Amino acid sequence: MTTRTYGQFCGLARALDLVGERWALLVIRDLVLGPKRFTDLQRTLPKIPMSLLSARLNELEQSGVIRRRVLPQLDAGVVYELTEYGSELDQIVLDLGLWGARSLGHPAPGEILTLDSAILSLYTTFRADNAGGVHIAYEIRHQNGVVVHALIDNGTLKAGEGSHPGADLVVAPTGPGFIDLLSGRLTAADAIRSGKVRIEGEAGHLELFTKLFHIPAPPTPSEGIG
Repeated sequence: MTTRTYGQFCGLARALDLVGERWALLVIRDLVLGPKRFTDLQRTLPKIPMSLLSARLNELEQSGVIRRRVLPQLDAGVVYELTEYGSELDQIVLDLGLWGARSLGHPAPGEILTLDSAILSLYTTFRADNAGGVHIAYEIRHQNGVVVHALIDNGTLKAGEGSHPGADLVVAPTGPGFIDLLSGRLTAADAIRSGKVRIEGEAGHLELFTKLFHIPAPPTPSEGIG
């Protein structure tokens, strides 16, 4: 745990003591999907200085949120992974991500979409209540070359890296089409008609996609966010 604390006897203050330092929650975000080497984290967090990444990993390890594990001899390396205690943050990270997504506009210059954040965005926005009895596979090809897939099976989601050969629909957004689709600023029909989203497959599958993955309406200024 960092030596800087809020000095309050409060569960929220202690949580921020543990994971509230800059970059800490993004390190945890990237470990939600599974163990990673130091070099993996450097790739998924390209703007973090090496020394700061080392510091955050050490702090999170000391606080019991993550641990190091030595890989079998053939792999000859060390990975970082969430402990059982740290894994309790999984749903919290997803909920916080959805909360923040409500205030997302279009990407600003220099902002990047990483593979891990693309995968987690599917888990974050998934509406399980709309997926009962649904069996469908999607492949999403983002403009920056990141490709992910989403498999929905009767209310459950399995998302991962790469293409899916049996995909019922391939979705290829152009520009900010994907975030507009998720947020409801763009309907499936308008997305296809305008060319903001290109598809391979039936148009009806894209309409279903907007029901399965959704970002709630953004807050109004009167709700406290300008």
